[in-house]
Amino acid sequence: MAQTTDIFVEPHYEDVISRLTTLLKKNSDEAIVRDDIFKIGLSGGSLVNILMQTLPNISTDWSKWRFFFCDERVVPFDNGESTYGLYKTSLLGTVPITEDQFIKIDPELSAEEAARDYIKKMSVYFPPDSLPKFDVLLLGLGPDGHTCSLFPNHKLLDETSLWVCPINDSPKPPLSRITFTFPVINNARVCIFAVLGSSKAKIIKRILKDHENLPAARVEPTSGSLYWILDQDAAKLMDSNSD
Repeated sequence: MAQTTDIFVEPHYEDVISRLTTLLKKNSDEAIVRDDIFKIGLSGGSLVNILMQTLPNISTDWSKWRFFFCDERVVPFDNGESTYGLYKTSLLGTVPITEDQFIKIDPELSAEEAARDYIKKMSVYFPPDSLPKFDVLLLGLGPDGHTCSLFPNHKLLDETSLWVCPINDSPKPPLSRITFTFPVINNARVCIFAVLGSSKAKIIKRILKDHENLPAARVEPTSGSLYWILDQDAAKLMDSNSD
């Protein structure tokens, strides 16, 4: 179990943004005081748009932020599937950050080589011979219950030693990706899911009410906090007996 788990159901989109803003402000301030750096892991999908609305509300020393990727598609940055590419086009210029603050994959490598290379890039920011401890991981939730690129019934769910793994048989395209593994995810100080919309209601119910053993349900920071921030549409089946 996570050390603490909080589920917030917010009435409006703006309230989800406000809740996430407050959490990121608090944790970034604490990290900068403690370590003079704030290390945050990003996911793609709808989270890109959410952060476009959230980050401009935060008063912080942006130069102290470092952005990592919880998973990434092994495609060129100008490909529409590149998570970094999405952040580069949507976030740079929205807040005063630079490309150098993003710790990126080398998209010209194979997935196996990109994963090894990413571990090397990450290791610069964490003490040697210990699991990385991220200040915050912002995680996505797929309709099948996957998070990062950890998919249901995939062998990577059982990885216990590597920080970052390649995947070349992703159930959803593109096939080749890299992904954080559960040892890294569950070593974070804070993990946050921000989930919006009725299309996510069934999977939210399966995870938070029915407690099915899906990948996202295995996010349980061992010495940290887990937050679910939902809008009413995403949470609408939590109190019902419907499927």
